[in-house]
Amino acid sequence: MPAAQRLIIAITGATGAVYGVRLLQVLRDTPGIETHLLVSDAGVLNLHQELDMNRKDVEALAHVTHSIRNIGASIASGSYQSAGMVVAPCSMRTLAAVAHGLSDNLIARAADVTLKERRRLVLMVRETPFNLAHLRNMTAVTEMGGIIYPPLPGFYHRPQSIADMVDHTVGRVLDLFSIPHALTPRWNGIKSTD
Repeated sequence: MPAAQRLIIAITGATGAVYGVRLLQVLRDTPGIETHLLVSDAGVLNLHQELDMNRKDVEALAHVTHSIRNIGASIASGSYQSAGMVVAPCSMRTLAAVAHGLSDNLIARAADVTLKERRRLVLMVRETPFNLAHLRNMTAVTEMGGIIYPPLPGFYHRPQSIADMVDHTVGRVLDLFSIPHALTPRWNGIKSTD
């Protein structure tokens, strides 16, 4: 096993770039984690539109970066060890490519490798409402072992800001990889109303 646990993070062209950025920020300071970043061209547009960030800004948060055009990158092979992959956010185009095994760029190829190696793949799909093609693609990915994780905010922890809601969602994604964090309070049951 590698000295650091590798986690592949992809940011695609759906709204919600903040989820990928926050995930990278948290993992950058997490001992024993090595992040491998992929950003689609549409993802770069969203980073600029939503967060006033450019490609270099977000790449600075990752340990290793890859061009989505480099289909021969290390993460394109199942022999390259990783804990899995998170696509945050995941566009419907990327979802469809993964669901149908279209490894036409490194994001889709790395996701395909993650599935074929039976590693954890988390797709933070961002679209609303869903049409039937979206739902069928989500079903296909789930049947292949992927996890569909729409970044829907929870309110039981009484968030006071958008940052609280983002941290709660990112924390739940980290839980899926058993990565310790203190981003959000744990559920301790409903308080008695008596």
